Amino acid sequence: MRVLIVEDDETLNRQLTEALTGAGYVVDSAFDGEEGHFLGDTEPYDAVILDIGLPQIDGISVLERWRRENRQMPVLILTARDRWSDKVAGIDAGADDYVAKPFHVEEVLARVRALIRRAAGHASSEIFCGPVRLDTRSSRVSVDGTPLKLTSHEYRLLDYLMHHQDRVVSRTELIEHLYDQDFDRDSNTIEVFVGRLRKKLGVDLIETIRGQGYRMRDPGGEG
Repeated sequence: MRVLIVEDDETLNRQLTEALTGAGYVVDSAFDGEEGHFLGDTEPYDAVILDIGLPQIDGISVLERWRRENRQMPVLILTARDRWSDKVAGIDAGADDYVAKPFHVEEVLARVRALIRRAAGHASSEIFCGPVRLDTRSSRVSVDGTPLKLTSHEYRLLDYLMHHQDRVVSRTELIEHLYDQDFDRDSNTIEVFVGRLRKKLGVDLIETIRGQGYRMRDPGGEG
C-alpha cells in the first residue's frame, strides 16, 4: 500500500515516514501544500496524511481541490488539539478522519489501516481468502494456521491483492501502489514476486488474466 504524507514539520514528517515504512507501507513525502497537491493529483495513493497548517497552500484548500478533481483516496487530516473548527472544516472539505496534535504515532497507523480497509470494503483487521489469513494490524500472514514468512515486497503484493479480492488488478496498478514514484516502472519484478508468492502460499488463489493482470479469488466464494 502506498501512502502520501503532507506535513511541513520535517521531524514529524520523518517520524511518520519511518513508522509507516516500518509497518510495510511505501511512503512519499511532501512538505508544502503545492507539492502535496501535485503528488496527490498525479500519483495513486491508498491513503493520505494531510496537515492543515501548510505553507503555500493550506491543507483544507488542498483537500478541496482534490475532491473537486474527483480524487477519492482516503484522507486523514492532522489538526491542532484546541481547534475544533479545523476538524469541522476538514470533514466538510472531504476528509475521512482526523487526528489532533500531539498524537501517538500508533494511533495514526491504526487510523490509516482502518481507512484503507474501509475503502476496500473490509471491516476487520483480519482479511481471509480461502485458507490464507492476513492480519493488517500485525502484518502477519498464515495459511491454514501455519505462519508464512514473506519478504516486504511479497507482503505488500499479497496485501494489495487481498484488499482487492475478486477484482482484476493490472500490473501497472500494482507497480503504482506498491512502489514509490522513483521506482523503475519498466521492471518485470511484479511477475517475479507473483511467482514467488504463489510458491510460498502453496494454494492456487492468484489467477493470471491474460493481457489484463492478476486476480485473487476465494475458492469457496461465489463466481
